[in-house]
Amino acid sequence: MIAKYVYGAPFPTEAVAGEAAAASGSLPIGEVSTEDGFRFTCRLEKEDIVYGLGEANRGLNKRGFRYVSSCTDDRMHTETIQAMYAAHNFLIVAGRESVGLFFDYPARMVFDVGYTRMDTLAVTCQRADLDLYVITGESPYDIVRQFRRLIGPSYIPPKFAFGFGQSRWGYKTRADFCGVVDGYRKNRLPLDMLYLDIDYMDHYKDFTVNGEEFPDFPAFVAEMKDRGIYLVPIIDAGVKVEKGYDIYDEGVEKRYFCQRADGSDFVAAVWPGDTHFPDVLNPEARAWFGDQYRILTDAGIEAFWNDMNEPSIFYTPELTAQTRAQMEKAFRDGSYTPNMPARKKPEARGDYELFYHRSIAGTVRHDQVHNLYGFNMTRAAGEAFERIDPDRRFLMFSRSSYIGMHRYGGVWTGDNCSWWSHILLNLKMMASLNMCGFLYAGADLGGFGEDTTRDLLLRWLALGVFTPLMRNHSALGTREQECYQFEDLEDFRHVLGVRYRLLPYLYSEYMKAALGGDMLFKPLAFVYPGDKMAAQTEDQMMFGGEIMLAPVYTQNASGRYVYLPEEMLFVKFLPGGVIHQETLAPGHHYVEIALNEVPMFIRRGRCVPLAEPAETVGAVDASRLTTLGYEGASYVLYEDDGVHKNYTALEDCRTLKHPVR
Repeated sequence: MIAKYVYGAPFPTEAVAGEAAAASGSLPIGEVSTEDGFRFTCRLEKEDIVYGLGEANRGLNKRGFRYVSSCTDDRMHTETIQAMYAAHNFLIVAGRESVGLFFDYPARMVFDVGYTRMDTLAVTCQRADLDLYVITGESPYDIVRQFRRLIGPSYIPPKFAFGFGQSRWGYKTRADFCGVVDGYRKNRLPLDMLYLDIDYMDHYKDFTVNGEEFPDFPAFVAEMKDRGIYLVPIIDAGVKVEKGYDIYDEGVEKRYFCQRADGSDFVAAVWPGDTHFPDVLNPEARAWFGDQYRILTDAGIEAFWNDMNEPSIFYTPELTAQTRAQMEKAFRDGSYTPNMPARKKPEARGDYELFYHRSIAGTVRHDQVHNLYGFNMTRAAGEAFERIDPDRRFLMFSRSSYIGMHRYGGVWTGDNCSWWSHILLNLKMMASLNMCGFLYAGADLGGFGEDTTRDLLLRWLALGVFTPLMRNHSALGTREQECYQFEDLEDFRHVLGVRYRLLPYLYSEYMKAALGGDMLFKPLAFVYPGDKMAAQTEDQMMFGGEIMLAPVYTQNASGRYVYLPEEMLFVKFLPGGVIHQETLAPGHHYVEIALNEVPMFIRRGRCVPLAEPAETVGAVDASRLTTLGYEGASYVLYEDDGVHKNYTALEDCRTLKHPVR
């Protein structure tokens, strides 16, 4: 059951796609105060678990920390980070009775989940203008399914988007891109996507291409497709200020950019230097910006990733002189500290208070709707794709997001680092993102910042085999981490190959979750309610209806301990096509997992389909599938053309039977 409580005059975020009954009176959980802003508090019992918050730091159980919902460009994801790139204000208090809470509020919100007081959940924001949805249900899993119906269906990408992709900030020339493809193809390493970071553009101008390196870009796109490669260009939020640049000129002429209070176009420095931000909360400007994607789709592009759309701001002219004066004075009198304005984030500097949107609710200052920007930039693309080719699926994912963006695209978890702890953080985020509707998700495998190592990359790829977005991405100045850069390439060939062998299963489970409003990744407690050990286990995750995942995420480990809530089949994919199978009883086990092995556990009485090895998604032969699992088990296989939106009805899917020996 979902009840909607309205406080003040909420901004219409359009996060919710369904209807909920209006409620009044006291809440079924906690108390609300609106005397000085908004404050929700409730008592947490000792055994309560708090799930949710989507892309957030630390554990699957969010108790014990303070989280800030304010989309922030901060790549150093240490345990101290409170705000990340996304704002997903949904959580579940799971105990004797479970309750879900969605705070539909587009500005900064603080979730104190047992941080100030271990027995108290406190949610606060500056203005008491929001919708609060309270969801009661039989279990946390039931609450998630109700919430998913409320916020609408999840985005469905084309099938090629489930292949492996290679990216790096630093590929600049045609030779760079061709060299990467050569490195994969010559070494028979599977690859479907090649990402174009900011250097493919003409001076970082959105929807342009460096003409010197790509004099005939459509021909280059076609050449790559002939080699089985889809190019995925980046699109940033800021539009370069440059007269003669068509998109800038038209945006200025038609007043499609965010503006200052005096009506002048707001200026902020990002990669191109001075930029303007498209006013994507204005429906007319959003449609205009979305239509610019046609420039690249007309060249044959079918995939994009949106970046810098918190929006990220390096600095603004309004604060430059003030900041310079403060810094010079501080150096003269010795009062310099790391918290001086030049070191602060845009929110702390006040940048987000300097510009305005013309939204469906009227003119609104950006800081009051800040968390909606990335959502609506990606929405601009999603709505444009419906105009460009309404029957075709396009790949689209974003760095910044809010609840509701899951209907238009997926997410990646931003600029992580080559740290072992970030493998585990990747795993934990997947279930939390699924709770908020984001099914197409993944992290930068191997780590974006810092220097990766061969063992770290192999272990992370073994988890990435199961994440819908499987991308190796690294930063300029870090160690090159394409799979062919390391010794013993057969190990990478094998691990990547497992992804393609499992593709029929991965795609089927994704489509079942998307079409059925379900989760792909689930906490063990969602599948095994009442099992106290399952509720405490955060480094294992259920995947689909058949599999449990338990990746290795510690350096120099030859295996790991796992907890099995029931009997399971322990499976390891070994090089050379060998598959190790071992039935394990419920309880605790130490399992050995070598660097070049991909582990998974199949639930009792279940099986999964397997394809023959392939180097591209298009080469996976669905007519030659075998099954792996328990004797006599059956599996319902989802199939469609992977390109268009004529989705197969789940009841029409074919069933595979695992043989009885």
